Amino acid sequence: MTIRFNIPEFRPHPLLRNGHAQTLAGAYLPGGRFVEEAAQHYVPLPDGDAVVLHEDVPDDWRARDRTALLLHGLAGNHQSNYMQRLARKLVRRGVRTFRMDLRGCGAGAGLAMQLYHGGRSDDARAALELLQTLCPGSPVTVVGFSLSGNIVLKLLGESPQRVPINVEKAVAVCPAVDLGLCAHSFLGPVRSRYERYFVTSLCRQIGVNRRLRPELPPLASKRRLKTLIEFDDVYTGPVCGFGTAENYYSTSSSRPHLSKIRRPTLVLVAEDDPMIPVSAFEGLTLPETVLLHRTAHGGHLGYIGRKGPDPDNRWMDWRVVDWVLSDVAAVYDAGRTPRSGHAIPVITTARSDD
Repeated sequence: MTIRFNIPEFRPHPLLRNGHAQTLAGAYLPGGRFVEEAAQHYVPLPDGDAVVLHEDVPDDWRARDRTALLLHGLAGNHQSNYMQRLARKLVRRGVRTFRMDLRGCGAGAGLAMQLYHGGRSDDARAALELLQTLCPGSPVTVVGFSLSGNIVLKLLGESPQRVPINVEKAVAVCPAVDLGLCAHSFLGPVRSRYERYFVTSLCRQIGVNRRLRPELPPLASKRRLKTLIEFDDVYTGPVCGFGTAENYYSTSSSRPHLSKIRRPTLVLVAEDDPMIPVSAFEGLTLPETVLLHRTAHGGHLGYIGRKGPDPDNRWMDWRVVDWVLSDVAAVYDAGRTPRSGHAIPVITTARSDD
């Protein structure tokens, strides 16, 4: 089986030639606010917690039309810049779009006793199962960014037979496939600033959630946490049942499961990503269902390019849109395994200006 998908070359904007510039510009340059008309859906989880989905439906959407589920990265939520941009572009192209707030994030503040983390593939599965009820018969593309890219890939590969039947394909952008490697890579004065931002955001989030639900586990540290490893050792590991940070990283990383992915999956990575070491993607044994596309530039969720064939310079957005809109003629047997030798033609879809 072969995936054929037209990916135009990424040519970085001339003023954004390194990974840090791409990363910061991608996060802070305005991308157009998405008018908040989303309906909220609460997804109950087996342990009593809940997550929230934000649904936007195109005016011309009909039963069995395309649907997308977007999952944000570390310290993000449904209002993150990239989440809003992608939702707007997909809705304008007729895709019913759901943006998911991970546990305790965004509209989910106070709804969870547990913290979100990179191994929460069961939460994504619960959201997809709800989509089977809300959008019966509609093919779903699951899109995960950064930390949630790991969640999506883990969902697809850890138990392929348990992937909800409505999942047609997936995208993982800058996924943290090796959580331990990523956590240990924040070295140097520039990278440490990213890490401090994440640790501060996580500690603040715990405080917000505890004000809403005082019975939530406190952050039991008398010293100021400076690294993600310290945070995961003090909070994520013990509170979420892993014990230690290293055990959390080893049991929640998607890298060991990538070879078992059966659904067509696009993975976008940049070699100058300052948060996800490109070495995490070397030496992999990938199935034919997974298309790994490496670019020399792009940073972390940046990918701001020169003027080209896309309606704007957000190269990352249009690759996701193209993949969601593509026709995947995959044939699966009863075990959900692609038939040997079956080609999956993927054709990029023409777009009008956004």
